Amino acid sequence: MKEKSNAVFTICFISSIILIFTIVDLFHSDRIFSETENRLLAVKPEFSVQELFFGNYTSDYEKYVTDQFVARDRWIYLKTQTDMLLQKKTINGVYLASGNYLIEQHLPQDFTVEQVSEKLALLQPLIEEWDATVMLVPTADNILTEKLPSYVPYYDETTLLERVSELAGEQYVDAYAMLKEHSREPIYYRTDHHWTSLGAYYGYLVWAETVGVEPYPYDTEGMVTASREFLGTLHSKLNLDWRADDLQYFPETMAINPEITYDLTRKTESYYEESYLDIKNKYGFFLDDNHALIEIETGYENGRTLFVLKDSYANCFIPLLAPHYEKIYVVDLRYYNGRLLTLMEQYEPETGMDVLVLYNCIHFLEDFKYY
Repeated sequence: MKEKSNAVFTICFISSIILIFTIVDLFHSDRIFSETENRLLAVKPEFSVQELFFGNYTSDYEKYVTDQFVARDRWIYLKTQTDMLLQKKTINGVYLASGNYLIEQHLPQDFTVEQVSEKLALLQPLIEEWDATVMLVPTADNILTEKLPSYVPYYDETTLLERVSELAGEQYVDAYAMLKEHSREPIYYRTDHHWTSLGAYYGYLVWAETVGVEPYPYDTEGMVTASREFLGTLHSKLNLDWRADDLQYFPETMAINPEITYDLTRKTESYYEESYLDIKNKYGFFLDDNHALIEIETGYENGRTLFVLKDSYANCFIPLLAPHYEKIYVVDLRYYNGRLLTLMEQYEPETGMDVLVLYNCIHFLEDFKYY
């Protein structure tokens, strides 16, 4: 009888919890955007018999419930605390590394040889027909390996970089070697997956050597701190009290005001958007976050043009290139839906233009595609 009573009590208790949360959820307004996680949240899918039996209704509804769960941020915090008490090395796809670093997990089994070959096939015409320079930046797990927990797996990006080097030849920018040399410096954020402005600067030095130009004399000791309260995307996955990062930039990039047009509409005269410093997504400070198309007139009159295909790693890198070009066109293929090669032909001046492909290795494998 006692066991039966305990079972009944347990069932009633759990059912009450579920019922309470269900009732609260009915009166809880859906959120469109999570500032903590810096992403759009799933919305309730429209029900239909066809979607239920032949579509993705159940999986979409599961995503919706997960994203819109009451007090979601607080539950993420409690789960993270529990996982830390259990001394887990990985929490929600993030390694708890030494030196207060949060390092994004990339598992070897998630990236195949076929996937690499597919991306290289897309890269080949850009190299052969446009003489593109290629710069794939390794992620923090490949450079800050000494900070990772012992014996944890990570995708070794050197094999990918070797194949890119073979394909691009002299047009390959070896950021890996330079970043590895400076791995003891703050070249990646502690709470975010991006490289810092210092990391981008070291990448810039290798780029300048590769393309045969004299690097602009940026002063690493004179970088300006825009914010001391940057908590990035990896922090958002854990929602813990954590040491914030400094967000810095090179003031020399403001010596000449550029004319920048975002997505053919909004115009500005700075590489930096200070409004982002007041919200969670402070990395959006660089080039106003992400846009499909950015047109930049740098103010340097040298007749040279650059066309950049990029992910967000390029956002803090592109201002460093300004002294070398009069015009810079930037396309983020994650947001651009037109025909890429047609657009490049449209923007190419009669004197020709340089082309730069700049991604981190993981985003290249996951997101690099065009029509």
